[in-house]
Amino acid sequence: MTAVATRTRRSTAHLRALAEDGARLVGDAPADEVVAWAARTFPGTLAVASSMETGVLPHLVSQHAPGVDVLFLDTGYHFAETLGARDEVDLTLDVTVVDVRPRLTVPEQDAEHGPRLHDRDPAACCRMRKVEPLRAALTGYECWMSGVRRQESAARAGTAAVTFDETNGIVKVNPLAAWSSDDMLGYGLRHRVPVNLLLSDEYPSIGCAPCTARVEPGADPRSGRWSGRDKTECGIHG
Repeated sequence: MTAVATRTRRSTAHLRALAEDGARLVGDAPADEVVAWAARTFPGTLAVASSMETGVLPHLVSQHAPGVDVLFLDTGYHFAETLGARDEVDLTLDVTVVDVRPRLTVPEQDAEHGPRLHDRDPAACCRMRKVEPLRAALTGYECWMSGVRRQESAARAGTAAVTFDETNGIVKVNPLAAWSSDDMLGYGLRHRVPVNLLLSDEYPSIGCAPCTARVEPGADPRSGRWSGRDKTECGIHG
């Protein structure tokens, strides 16, 4: 699917310059200020990507951009709890949830590439069910926001609050980059945002059901993702 922006998208060069300005202006600012800058700079062309672990980021952004589009990558492999969190976000927050789906359904992918591709070639599965659909959806926007946090993993330790996404050719904002797990929990409790029930069942990082396992207390929160493989990211964050 492709989103429909409410105004003409500015040039890549212009967007790259805006990302550089944003990094200088609000790169080290609190999350609320980062979101406020993005809402001012990209009115009508801003989107939030959410895995529906929690409604923290959609709620925060909606305070500055009511009705903002929240892109949910509906891979066809989600836990029932994730779909439940998606529905609750849609019903209770001032956002517009947009289901972003792959070109192929799961049965169609099985027929074309063989069953359980996620076991044989998880990178290819993620590419077809996450990376390519998101890239198509983002063509209607100038800026997208993610909930990536530096604390989550070594690979994310250098995450900037504002950057230019070379892959998708638009600005990327990570307003929660400096937040800890306690920051996330505190915000969620204060604002009573929807939470994926799996978070309280030893799933600190939640992806597709076939590729996500429970994590022992004290272990790396992302160690349950693609457990036993070198793979640590799905590809949408580079």
